Amino acid sequence: MTDLGVSLPVTPLERAVFVPAAGALVLADTHFGRGEAANVEVPLGDGTDVIERLRELLERCSPEIETVVVAGDLLHSFSRVPRGIEESLRTVRAVVDDADATLVVTPGNHDTMLEEVYDGETVSEYRLADDETVVCHGHEAPETSAERYVVGHDHPALSIEGRKRPCFLYGPAAYDGADVLVLPAFTRIAPGSTVNGMRGRDFQSPLVVDADAFHPGVRDDSADETLWFPPLGECRRLL
Repeated sequence: MTDLGVSLPVTPLERAVFVPAAGALVLADTHFGRGEAANVEVPLGDGTDVIERLRELLERCSPEIETVVVAGDLLHSFSRVPRGIEESLRTVRAVVDDADATLVVTPGNHDTMLEEVYDGETVSEYRLADDETVVCHGHEAPETSAERYVVGHDHPALSIEGRKRPCFLYGPAAYDGADVLVLPAFTRIAPGSTVNGMRGRDFQSPLVVDADAFHPGVRDDSADETLWFPPLGECRRLL
């Protein structure tokens, strides 16, 4: 583990981050409908697990949360909307409303059917109230300048002693001088991309140019802390 040498302006939580200066909770890649599309057994049912964990995070951070931002891939299917998705999204909005917060979605590449089932606020890039952080999915280069970008898309995971763990990736000044924070997929049924041996060309996001400069961070929920590792370029041989 390593000292990042900086004080991050975000607080990593379970597959999400809290941005205190903006009163915002940011998560990415919920992929509602993925279970049905993949025909896999989903813990607690497709979507229920995501909703309940979102509710827990909002209760934990209440009443500081004013905005919940989904950084893309709210949905999973490209060509059709699986049965029950509309009800799941209504429940998500109700959970956020109950927390007296506003829900914003920055659509991702999987959200081609989003307008069919969701009439809430969407914007391709969303600047948080701290005026420094821009949230987007990360599948395309951002048009909005920022001091830091919070993105999803690549579903990073770190293999530690043969065990695969979802992880954050933090790249200081990694994209045009701006910091980049890549979030793990919020859904627990996404397999995740093992970043141990990945180079910049292996990432789908154009915001990850030099993967060697990104620090992986793994949550230890029992200790309520995030364990940060040296940049990938330094720690590959240690993992």
